[in-house]
Amino acid sequence: MGIESEAEEQQMTEETGKLLAQFETEKSGLIPILQSVQNTFGYLPEAAMRQVADHLGMTDVQIYGVASFYNHFRFTPLGRHPVQMCMGTACHMVGGGLVLEALERSLDIQVGGITEDKEFSLDRVACVGCCGLAPVMMIGDKIYPKMTSTKVDEAMVNLKMEMEEKSD
Repeated sequence: MGIESEAEEQQMTEETGKLLAQFETEKSGLIPILQSVQNTFGYLPEAAMRQVADHLGMTDVQIYGVASFYNHFRFTPLGRHPVQMCMGTACHMVGGGLVLEALERSLDIQVGGITEDKEFSLDRVACVGCCGLAPVMMIGDKIYPKMTSTKVDEAMVNLKMEMEEKSD
């Protein structure tokens, strides 16, 4: 079973059923269906992908093969605080890879993953459009410029402190 609990999976099954009722059973509709599923849930849950396969008369493997070909489809949900590391040319050239490794260590997840408490997800993105500030990390909508491995730990500690203050 995926990240979803049984109750969450049941709710997703119901919502996916309603969504699929809006689509024909033509295989050519696969991409729009997957986009609709991801727009609804924020990612492509396993249960929803099985339903899509059934709806279109395809196998789970065929659905996954198509979805995994396109990098805009996600297979894990976003965390409440999505972390994105820019790996565009400028960021990559000035140490973005080292910053990304530091993020993986700090969050204890790999790129594309989500922390156990679902607070953080980590993604590698092509470009955030802040090349003059490279390397750039984003947490939610906040931009963290000129990142280093050391600054990663500092940013994460500060963010976690802010989260604790808001929960009090």
